Amino acid sequence: MRYSRPAFETKICPPEELAIRAAALPRPLVFTNGCFDILHRGHVTYLAQARALGAAMVVALNTDASVRRLGKGDDRPVNPLEDRAAVMAALACVDLVTWFDEDTPLACILEARPDVLVKGGDWAPERIVGATEVRGWGGAVHSIPFEHERSTTTLLGRIRGS
Repeated sequence: MRYSRPAFETKICPPEELAIRAAALPRPLVFTNGCFDILHRGHVTYLAQARALGAAMVVALNTDASVRRLGKGDDRPVNPLEDRAAVMAALACVDLVTWFDEDTPLACILEARPDVLVKGGDWAPERIVGATEVRGWGGAVHSIPFEHERSTTTLLGRIRGS
């Protein structure tokens, strides 16, 4: 028996298709971004809360090179972009997954033109990349406080016993 590609993988969107695919999603459209290297409770709680702010959500992932430039460690990301995108796309709260190789997701934000821009509680709204642009076209910007203090870096430290 031959198995077909999982349906959730249709949510994975190359950056060059982002404008067209995001325009077809219901509004208000939520946008968030991050590495999402090893998905944990903090991530999924945050993503569900972000999605609740709109009718659809786009998640932009840092490419592997972009993650390495963030200084999270020589061995990061643990999971390559292709795997992180598939895991993210499998979440019911996520409608579209794309990626960016730049140091910020600004180009993706400009392509998607979200109504709501969201980051986690460690980001003050005025420091969120794209906040000025999203507010400029009438959108809102949110910083969602952490409900569960979790981090991939801490988790990896526990796994490695350090």
